[in-house]
Amino acid sequence: MENGAAQPVIVAIDGPSGTGKSSTSKAVASQLGLSYLDTGAQYRAITWWMVNNGIDTDDPSAIAAAAGKPDIVSGTDPSNPTITVDGADVAAPIRTQEVTSKVSAVSAVAEVRARITELQRSIAATAEQGIVVEGRDIGTTVLPDADLKIFLTASPEARAARRSGELKGADVNATREALIKRDAADSTRKTSPLAKADDAVEVDTTELTLAQVIECVVTLVEEKRAAK
Repeated sequence: MENGAAQPVIVAIDGPSGTGKSSTSKAVASQLGLSYLDTGAQYRAITWWMVNNGIDTDDPSAIAAAAGKPDIVSGTDPSNPTITVDGADVAAPIRTQEVTSKVSAVSAVAEVRARITELQRSIAATAEQGIVVEGRDIGTTVLPDADLKIFLTASPEARAARRSGELKGADVNATREALIKRDAADSTRKTSPLAKADDAVEVDTTELTLAQVIECVVTLVEEKRAAK
């Protein structure tokens, strides 16, 4: 199929932290003219709002009661993805260690996941050219009918090295332990746990450069789109 006549395609990219989801997803969306959604930023945004408004993030009932209050808006331009809460740009504050340490607990609450999942599905449904959606439960829960599902993996050591580099010199061993702890929390939560969809294509990024991962995923998307 000619590129100009390419069909819209919904791509779900899942996997744990440090596998290259964000960098890969943004690059693939940019190359193929698709929208892009970082679902993790949405969970970070609602966590930031909880912390900023004094909600006890160790109290699931308090989190549930407040889940519908913040207005979260995600920009879907892969070259400039944005995230606001109640009109305020929170792209930087949602990346603090405080938010990072609390996001698993907040995102495990069913009412939070229902709220954010509804938002994610609405965004995907209105992406005219198609969209790349990255997260942890996109292929299994949010968009189970996605045209293409990809699950990125990597060894804990590779993931820790990448993440500590992103955090500008953070201790690799401490980062590795934090990633393993986050994996356990995300994989064992009752609502929408981190999991590979049965029909997902698994891509192990341990020994691959970012450019190689992007090339692999672009090829998979192009093949799927051409077959539509």
